[in-house]
Amino acid sequence: MSLSVRPQRRVLVTKINRSQSFAGVNSSADRPFRNLSPFTPTVSRKTGSRVSRMFSMSHKSPPPKVPQPNRLDEVYEALKKGLTAYLEVHQLELEKLSTQIRESKRNSRLGFLYDLDKQVKSIERFLRRLEFHASKIDELYEAYCIQRRLRDGAHNMVKAYSTGSPGSREARESLAEASKGYKEYTENMCLLENELESQLGEFHIRMKGLAGFARLCAGDQYEIFMKYGRQRWKLRGRIEVNSKQVWDSEEMVFLPLITEFLSIKVTELKSLANHVVVGNVSCETKDLFAALPQVVAVDINDLGTLKLSLEVTWNPFDKDDQPSAASSVNKASTVNKRFSTYNQSPPDTPSLREQAFYVSMHQAGLLRRHGQW
Repeated sequence: MSLSVRPQRRVLVTKINRSQSFAGVNSSADRPFRNLSPFTPTVSRKTGSRVSRMFSMSHKSPPPKVPQPNRLDEVYEALKKGLTAYLEVHQLELEKLSTQIRESKRNSRLGFLYDLDKQVKSIERFLRRLEFHASKIDELYEAYCIQRRLRDGAHNMVKAYSTGSPGSREARESLAEASKGYKEYTENMCLLENELESQLGEFHIRMKGLAGFARLCAGDQYEIFMKYGRQRWKLRGRIEVNSKQVWDSEEMVFLPLITEFLSIKVTELKSLANHVVVGNVSCETKDLFAALPQVVAVDINDLGTLKLSLEVTWNPFDKDDQPSAASSVNKASTVNKRFSTYNQSPPDTPSLREQAFYVSMHQAGLLRRHGQW
């Protein structure tokens, strides 16, 4: 798949002159790049609001000052689709393992069946954990919708009292009470939005490399800079003679965000004082909530001659709430490896001749023990 690039206002950049490939091709426009503060850990804020008493807040970033209900609706729908797909993948694996157990009971030894049963129970525990996680997200979203409706009602009351005449003292007190309620509901929405963001899991991103038709030449050096909210990832790579690419970093973990987009900036390093910005794009990330790893391609320049290939794996739980290794099957390679192990033919039961031999050996041992031999 390819990540969708957000349309933005274009700015002019310097011409790209290349003597080896695509000489004279202009990168006529690049998208503006937002300057964000560097990633720093934040301390959870204590609040006395009703929402903080209703849910245990675990802030990974400070709550936003202005809620974004429309954006949260989009991320919630994408998250629900991803969780549903995650449940379907694990349910399918559970059914395959159960079928394997039924087919192997008559022609397998106890150790083989024990291993299969252990894997089934592990997946069942993970499924229950995943269902509880989905129900928690639904609960937070329902509470968010309630606060949004209350905030809209308070806003209408403030608007109605403001447009009319000041009136009596009771009207002024009602206006002050409505304004106070509007502020409180806004804060509650921001807290719930931040709590929902902390339940989005992790994006594990692996660098696959740059791809381009006649655009990459041996000896070229590139720098890729990614910003996702306060999270940053900078890596450098070099194109070798055999068309292989060597990068100083290959993996990164990003925490999904609701209102931020993934910014990618690719720069060609020609000399110490001559760096050419090849492309600067901002990409949508809500489509990355998928059950299995997916390889995405990002068009770096407007002509599409240079693409950035990334492998993205979504984990619904973050590193502070990781499932057991035995039950984690979100990588396709792990699933295939496990299936290949279980699909091996089970060991055969002893034949009649072997059983007779075992019985005779057992009887001989008993005779020796009683001194009859």
